[in-house]
Amino acid sequence: MTRSAASLLTGRRTKFLVLVFWLLVVGLAGPLAGKLTGAQENDTAAWLPGSAESTKVLEIQQSFQSPDALPAVVVYERAGGLTAEDRAKAAADTGQFATFEGVQGKPAGPIPSQDGQALQTVLTIDLGPNGWEKAPGLADRLREVAGSSGMTAHVTGPLGFAADSASAFEGIDSTLLFATLGVVVVILLLTYRSPVLWLLPVISAGVALTVAQGAIYLLAEHAGLVVNGQSAGILTVLVFGAGTDYALLLVARYREELRRHQDRHEAMAVALHRAGPALIASGATVIVGMLCLLAAETNSTRSLGPVAAIGVLVALLVMVSLLPALLVICGRWLFWPVKPHYGSAEPTTRGLWARVGNRIARRPRTVWVTTALLLGALSIGVVNLNANGLTNAESFTGRPDSIVGEEVIAQHFPSAGAGSPVAVVANAPAAEQVRTIVAATPGISEVTPPTVKDGHAYLEGTLTDAPDSAAGFATIDRLRDAVHGVSGADAMVGGNTAINLDLQEAARYDRTLIIPIVLVVVTIILMVLLRAVVAPLILLATVVLSFGAALGASALVFDWVFGFNGADSSLPLFVFVFLVALGIDYNIFLMTRVHEEAQRHGTRRGALIGLAATGGVITSAGIVLAGTFAVLGTLPLVFLAELGFAVALGVLLDTMVVRSVLVTALNLDIGRHIWWPSKLAQKADVEADELLEGRQVGEPAR
Repeated sequence: MTRSAASLLTGRRTKFLVLVFWLLVVGLAGPLAGKLTGAQENDTAAWLPGSAESTKVLEIQQSFQSPDALPAVVVYERAGGLTAEDRAKAAADTGQFATFEGVQGKPAGPIPSQDGQALQTVLTIDLGPNGWEKAPGLADRLREVAGSSGMTAHVTGPLGFAADSASAFEGIDSTLLFATLGVVVVILLLTYRSPVLWLLPVISAGVALTVAQGAIYLLAEHAGLVVNGQSAGILTVLVFGAGTDYALLLVARYREELRRHQDRHEAMAVALHRAGPALIASGATVIVGMLCLLAAETNSTRSLGPVAAIGVLVALLVMVSLLPALLVICGRWLFWPVKPHYGSAEPTTRGLWARVGNRIARRPRTVWVTTALLLGALSIGVVNLNANGLTNAESFTGRPDSIVGEEVIAQHFPSAGAGSPVAVVANAPAAEQVRTIVAATPGISEVTPPTVKDGHAYLEGTLTDAPDSAAGFATIDRLRDAVHGVSGADAMVGGNTAINLDLQEAARYDRTLIIPIVLVVVTIILMVLLRAVVAPLILLATVVLSFGAALGASALVFDWVFGFNGADSSLPLFVFVFLVALGIDYNIFLMTRVHEEAQRHGTRRGALIGLAATGGVITSAGIVLAGTFAVLGTLPLVFLAELGFAVALGVLLDTMVVRSVLVTALNLDIGRHIWWPSKLAQKADVEADELLEGRQVGEPAR
């Protein structure tokens, strides 16, 4: 950021114009932000890859049944054996279910189990538009009718799972917002040790979130942007986490400049001018990294890209305009009780990180080799990560009713997939031939007669195995191989099991494609920012090493501490994108300061000054970001809990180990050559063994 632009944003009069501008923007965006939840699309099609076979089946399936129709399974159980009264009650319930609005056809059942301890009734209900929101209430109505003393009843099947998933996301915006806000406030209070200063970053982050949500709502309504509960939840965490990080860096530099300038407007102009390039580069890295997700095949992953990018962009704009204006409007008293007086000494030159830098400087090569080996050892834990998707039961941190019902069905009925049929479509002339092949496929127990409409035939098959099991996925693969071989049938296999299988395959494709793209894009941004080749490659290698260590350590914790049985297929990609895009931020904050100081003092001494000056603020920023992502663990969904933990751990590794120890040791060992081929690589540098003479790290550049 140029000095004139920084001065314009924080001038004696223009600061009030900046404040008025953002008040108008947030006033317009506020009502729109409140509508974002209603614009979310949480149905299956919003998550599926457009090219997947199951997606194509869904499109044809709409000719035969409503796309909003979901099968529900009501299962009854009495451990000591069902009585005649139990059977009569279940039969009466089935009749009452048939009167529910939206029920399609006649409910099947009650079907008794062979052991005489369970009954199940299967019905299909058209939930209509916004069925995701209606599912919990409908499941409650089914349980209310089925409830009986002495006999337990559960609602499972696709409708039951949809209801429990919707309940898990219910209130996600308020839950995450208040939890994130609480974490940020506590950490800012501990960081600033001021009873009022924390308010300005929090207010600014709140403005950023409101404006981002309003903009995303407009794009969702008028530009086809897809938003779901998952991306909306991550948006809250990302805006508060990244926005607070930018605020911490700016406030730290502003406080530094207040000790050198009597006029606070001039101090802020210098702070913005000095810190602006690092802030903009960091924001650009995250934004571009998020936009790389547009290359994903999975709709849910692809849609997260622009949602997250918009959130970070707005957060960056707010933190380099509104926050500086608020700071200079309020004045130095905000920092009470430790106000940065003009001419007072800069405490970071003798602080903790200055001492850490001096210790690293004694044997930098030993330090970075040892650190890299330890991180590499943690990375080995990745082999323990089972990222092949989660079953329905594994998707929740608890045991909701749909999972209990699924367990009852698996225990008492031979065909565990009765409530989640396999859907097969084919050209009408080949209907009977396809039906014969489906019935002969191992893993399929029953097949419905084909229904013909508009030149297509539609039929359903019942899986003998649980619809979300590995055996169920294997049956889908066998069935697809079999029906694809019918000449002229153009047969395709869909249904919930096929959908989950296609999502897993798309997730594997996405991470194979997107991870290299992110690496290339981030490397280019670093090369432009640092005007070097060696430093960006080294920084990228450290972040990748940090990612491997975080994912490896997380896999061990998931298995041995939390007891999670696996991970979602998209977890490695999400963790990678967040850690590389966000983790590289801290290296940018550090290395831009080292680059600035190296022009005066040489690279090795500049590395110590940079660590001393930025160590405290980067550590605080990392703790804030880790804390905000850890908030995802408050939701009862394993994927978000694992994502929050892995990203939080990775961020802490980045700030505490990679940036402070590994990168600093590499700077000290390599010296000026790290800036090759820029002119700074030719600047004379102090030798490593002479660096600590006098135990001074020098004064920061002015």
